Amino acid sequence: MNRSLCIALLLLSIAACEDAEPGYRTPELKLDSDVMTPEVLWSFGRLGGLALSPDKRAAVYPVTYFHKEENRAYTDLYVLDLETEQVSRVTNTRANEAAPAWTPDGKIAFLSSQSGSAQLWEINPDGSSLHRVTDVEGGIEGFLYSPDKTRLLYLKEVKLEKDIRDLYPDLPKANARLIDGQFYRHWDHWVETYTHPFIADLAPGALVTGGKDIIEGERWESPVRPFGGVEQLTWTPDGSAVIYASRKKEGIEYARSTNTDLYLYDVPSGATRNLTEGMNGYDNHPVLSPDGTLLAWESMERDGYEADKIRLFVMNLQTGEKKEYTRDFDQHAEGLVWADNNTIYFISDHHATDEIYRLVLRDGAITRVTQGVHNYTAVHPAGDNLLLATRVSMSKPAEVYRVDATTGEARELSFINKHLLDQLTFGKVESRWITTSDNQQMLTWIIYPPHFDPSKKYPAILYCEGGPQSTVSQFWSYRWNFQMMAANGYIIVAPNRRGLPGFGQEWLEQISGDYSGQNIQDYLSAIDAVKQEPYVDADRLGCIGASYGGYSVFYLAGHHEKRFKAFIAHCGIYNFEMQYTTTEEMWFADWDLGGAPWDKHNAIAQRSFAHSPHRFAGNWDTPILVIHGQRDFRIDVSQGMAAFNTARMRGIPARFLYFPEESHWVLGCQNGILWQRVFASWLDRWLKS
Repeated sequence: MNRSLCIALLLLSIAACEDAEPGYRTPELKLDSDVMTPEVLWSFGRLGGLALSPDKRAAVYPVTYFHKEENRAYTDLYVLDLETEQVSRVTNTRANEAAPAWTPDGKIAFLSSQSGSAQLWEINPDGSSLHRVTDVEGGIEGFLYSPDKTRLLYLKEVKLEKDIRDLYPDLPKANARLIDGQFYRHWDHWVETYTHPFIADLAPGALVTGGKDIIEGERWESPVRPFGGVEQLTWTPDGSAVIYASRKKEGIEYARSTNTDLYLYDVPSGATRNLTEGMNGYDNHPVLSPDGTLLAWESMERDGYEADKIRLFVMNLQTGEKKEYTRDFDQHAEGLVWADNNTIYFISDHHATDEIYRLVLRDGAITRVTQGVHNYTAVHPAGDNLLLATRVSMSKPAEVYRVDATTGEARELSFINKHLLDQLTFGKVESRWITTSDNQQMLTWIIYPPHFDPSKKYPAILYCEGGPQSTVSQFWSYRWNFQMMAANGYIIVAPNRRGLPGFGQEWLEQISGDYSGQNIQDYLSAIDAVKQEPYVDADRLGCIGASYGGYSVFYLAGHHEKRFKAFIAHCGIYNFEMQYTTTEEMWFADWDLGGAPWDKHNAIAQRSFAHSPHRFAGNWDTPILVIHGQRDFRIDVSQGMAAFNTARMRGIPARFLYFPEESHWVLGCQNGILWQRVFASWLDRWLKS
């Protein structure tokens, strides 16, 4: 889980002051059935980011549980002793503890709102000696200790723009925004502040109340929105400098560029230099070798393309020499971590599973460490060929594993959800290679219902992935959960259509500027192949998806030639011209659609806009459920309303599930359960009756 989501969960806390009232975790439930329900799905404990102690003898991680009746999250910290493999709960309060890390002297540091705002706290690994470290006005959002623990880097929102109340103080009840620039909202929030890194001196027993803003007055942020956290910043081992990521552009330039650079800030002098100047795409997630001489980071080559190949670069900080180590590696390289000054581990998607890989700098050799039907989400070298990692699959939420770095063999250590998993029967997950309309081979996941009986006939659902270039790998989702869908009695067909990573850059890039092209045919190839099975009822097929997947649903609604009996589109793109002029990150629309609708000489753009789903709404003839959140600024809620209104005006059965407080996702507990109930009831109405 990234730091931004940890903070979001932290701020769900309703505690306004310190109290000793205990927190909440899902009780040892005794289930009435071995088939999963939405309520059971939302009872799973959710593992957060794992942090390994300096001596590599223990790890700390947060686990979040949702209290349905209170409609809120509780997050507490747990310590795993790697020698005894015993787990102990360190915190137990109503004020969420999140984003844990180890201090250089072996304490656990974390963020908590128990003092009224998110502040930094420390505690011993045995749960003793709890004390607060910061008292920064308005709270902080992340932190990094210097290696010698003499300084603290923390993240804080700063206000650099005047709002209505600043401009018109005599109108204190006026509720408006006065907007001049282009980049005024992002994903789910209005851009009113910027996240800046601050550096403060640490003194034993003294609260940190303020520090030096290292990008003071600059109208951009570090880390980079919307998902960035402290993993985008790092101290040098001697504590003399900080390396941070930032996209130093404003307004329309910011909205049209992905050019993020790495900057080195020298603490004594306050001087800053750009380490990646001339590199035009995303440069992010810096990690330093143990001796501090080498900097590794994730890099994309092209500006404006957020799904470009993620390359692994290493720089010699003394000479400035840079080298790409993945030039002949046709996969992404993410989650970099040094094992020693010559070895880097990372995560990469290959054929729809995310595995651990090892790079040896001396000879440039890249070796795959793990293999299986799973996704590794993070890896931590723990000494003596031991890796500590987090892993999920379509059939299991995240847990902590011990991995042998030589053999790749893994053993679970955390068992957060064992008491629930032992009572549940999940459907079989099968990978199948299907021939596409252009005679290529496409890996497709088939998820069967629990207690599947091949002598029976089942309705089937085609799943359309969003992104558009995000993987259909072995992910575990609390919304698009394939086992939850299968538990409702459906066979799920989830193709890795054109435009997804894990199958080479050519396969990934086919979708750019061609949303309605081969990738749409790939969807149809998948469902047409699977519906031939004797246990699939070809007269009871549904089609579902979100974001680009929602676009796919809207587009297929006008082109499916009677294949489907029901559609569900969540936060989908219905009208391309509306999308181009209302989305916030303009580089996304420019790259994916090929350009602006008014550029009549741009053949790629004109082809894209000619294939906007709304142009084919005259062909719609199938019941559709549309879902959208008011705070979705990536794909504006008006898109969902327009699609719903179109269906109703054409006399097609339709429902609109509207969430006034949700964004591109559904994060609230009761909202999430409601989503699952409405989702299932719509499919049951049209595919089971």
